[in-house]
Amino acid sequence: MKLFLDTASLEDIRKYCALGVIKGVTTNPTLIARENGDFHAIIREIASVTDGPINAEVLAEDWEGMVREGEELAAVHPRVVVKIPMTAEGLRAVSTLAPRGVKTNMTLVFSAAQALLAANAGASYVAPFVGRVDDIGYDGIAVIRDIAAVLSDGDFETQIVAASVRSPLHVVEAAKAGAHIATVPPKVIAQMIPHPLTEAGLKRFMDDWKKRV
Repeated sequence: MKLFLDTASLEDIRKYCALGVIKGVTTNPTLIARENGDFHAIIREIASVTDGPINAEVLAEDWEGMVREGEELAAVHPRVVVKIPMTAEGLRAVSTLAPRGVKTNMTLVFSAAQALLAANAGASYVAPFVGRVDDIGYDGIAVIRDIAAVLSDGDFETQIVAASVRSPLHVVEAAKAGAHIATVPPKVIAQMIPHPLTEAGLKRFMDDWKKRV
C-alpha cells in the first residue's frame, strides 16, 4: 500500500517527502485554507516538491461548476487529481471528466454502495473516510474491506484511498483490508517512525561501541 501525505503545508511536504516514503499528496478546502497564497499557486508549489499525484478539490456543488473547476485544476499541473464529492452532481461530473482524460478522486465516501457508483462513473480513486465512520460508531476499516471486495469483482481500475486516517493502526489495518493507498496526516507519519525497542536497541549498540573504544 502506498502512502500519500494529507496536507497542504509545504514545510511538512518537504520534510516527509525527503524521507522517500511519500508517493503523493492530498489536499482539501480545509487544508488549503490554512495556507497563505493563491490556490493554484499552492498546487504548483506542491508539485515542485513531490513526483506523485497531487489531489486538489473542487468547490462548486453543481455539475457544470465541478466540470469547469475540474478542468481548470487539471490544467494547473499534469499530475493533478481532481477531488469531487460523492453526490449525484459529483457522479455526473466524474463521468463527464473521466472520458476527457481528467483523473478524479471521489471523496467523502462512507459506504461500499457509494464506492461502487464512483467506480462505475469512472473515478480513478475513491476515498472512504475511515476516522469519520468510526466517529459515528461504525467500523471504518470494515467499509474499506467491503469496498475492496466489491471492486475486486468488477472490471474496475479504481484505486481505494483510505482517508481520515487517525493513527498508525488505521494505516496498517487499511493496508490489510485492501486499500491501495492511505493518505496520512504528517503527525501520523511521525508516529509511525519510532518504536521503543528500536530506540532501546540503538542505545545498546552505541553503549557497547563506546565500551569497545
